[in-house]
Amino acid sequence: MTNHNGNQKNGDEKQTLVLYVEDKPGVLNRVASLFRRRAFNIESLTVGHTDLEGVSRMTIVLDADDDIAIRVEANLYKLVNVLRVENVTHTPTVDRDLALIKVKATIENRAEVLQVCDVFRARVVDVATDALIVEITGAEDKIDGLLDVLKPFGILEMVRTGRVSMTRGSETPTIHPEFVPARVPEENAS
Repeated sequence: MTNHNGNQKNGDEKQTLVLYVEDKPGVLNRVASLFRRRAFNIESLTVGHTDLEGVSRMTIVLDADDDIAIRVEANLYKLVNVLRVENVTHTPTVDRDLALIKVKATIENRAEVLQVCDVFRARVVDVATDALIVEITGAEDKIDGLLDVLKPFGILEMVRTGRVSMTRGSETPTIHPEFVPARVPEENAS
C-alpha cells in the first residue's frame, strides 16, 4: 500500500481524520473520551475555527490500521455534535505542523544557529542575549530534522501544534446547511 506521500506502508500507519463539529462546550471532551474508552492513543490533535460560523475543524492523527480507522470513524458519527468525519490518510493532502523552539544562542554560536535556521527555512521570532526562539512550519520530518540539528546547541524549550491537513484540489467536504448550528442573535440571547 502507498500513502499520499508515496511512501510504502503496511497495515499500520498514522491515520489522519478530519472532523467538522459544532463549536460548543464539551465537544472536544466527548471526542477525546471516545478515543480514551477505545484505548486509542491520539498522536496529535488540532482544533480551530472554519469559514462556517458555529463549526470547528479537528485534525486527529492516530496509529491504527485501516480497519480500526473505519470503526473509529463510525463511532465518531455517533457523537452528538459531530457533523462530518473524513479519513484523509490515503487522499492527496497538504500537511503542516508548526513548532516554536527556544535554543541557546551565545555570541560565539549565534551565526551558526542562524545559518541552520536559514537552511530549514525557519524564522527567528524572538532574540535574547543568550537564546533565540525559532518558528518552523512544515512536514513532521522537516521539524524533526531541525530539532536534531539544533540539539547540540541546547534546546531550552519546544512546543508543537500537531498536524493540520487539507485535501488538494478544488473539492471540499460538504456540510449540509441543515446540520450547521443556527446562531441566536445577540439581542435575543438570554
